[in-house]
Amino acid sequence: MRQIILDTETTGLRVEDGNRILEIAAVEMIDRKLSAPERHLHRYINPERDSEEGALNVHGLTTEFLADKPKFADIVDEFLQFVAGAELIIHNAPFDVGFLDEELGRLGRGRIGDYVAGVVDTLKMAKDNFPGKRNSLDALCDRYEIDRSGRTLHGALIDCELLSEVYLAMTRGQDSLLIDFLADGGSGDPVADAARRAARKPRIVTRPNAEEAAEHAAYLDELDKIVKGDCLWRSYEPKPVTEAEAA
Repeated sequence: MRQIILDTETTGLRVEDGNRILEIAAVEMIDRKLSAPERHLHRYINPERDSEEGALNVHGLTTEFLADKPKFADIVDEFLQFVAGAELIIHNAPFDVGFLDEELGRLGRGRIGDYVAGVVDTLKMAKDNFPGKRNSLDALCDRYEIDRSGRTLHGALIDCELLSEVYLAMTRGQDSLLIDFLADGGSGDPVADAARRAARKPRIVTRPNAEEAAEHAAYLDELDKIVKGDCLWRSYEPKPVTEAEAA
């Protein structure tokens, strides 16, 4: 699967006020692995207007710096070719999609949804997973222990790189059943696969010690809060190893 982690910086928060895109970054990921840097897209854009003071304080890209940069019309073909057919991963997707749709609309090029396979909003994912908690990109980096020390000002490229790590952390395990099946040599023939599994040696299972079981229980407590009840994994809780058993 080809996915594009995407971020923009803009002259202000409201597209309705005539604000424009002034930086765009798109980082390619194929089958949950980031492509080499040369496969990424990063462009500064002349927005043909000044940034609002609040936005300038966030991204630090001055009108003077952007004056000799290409306009969106100059990079639109390159951008659309890069994202074509991919699934976009965006934090607070309605914001960026709104600006992209406005820029494309100015050029009579339709909407971003006309060119991509879909859009994943990691902010919505985070709110679903961590209701009532802060779910900004910075907060998620801290929650997943992702180093963001290099992020002093907001920049589209570094935000994409951080978001790629956050997304992988948030979705870790979603494909585990498929991955296990493929790694196990599943052929797609249920009879042959069942016979092969029956013939192999049993797996060695190591039971958790008391400390590991306590950490696991604390994690399940957090899941209970999210689902507002007992999570499914409660029925699979391991029993801690006693000192007598360990001896």
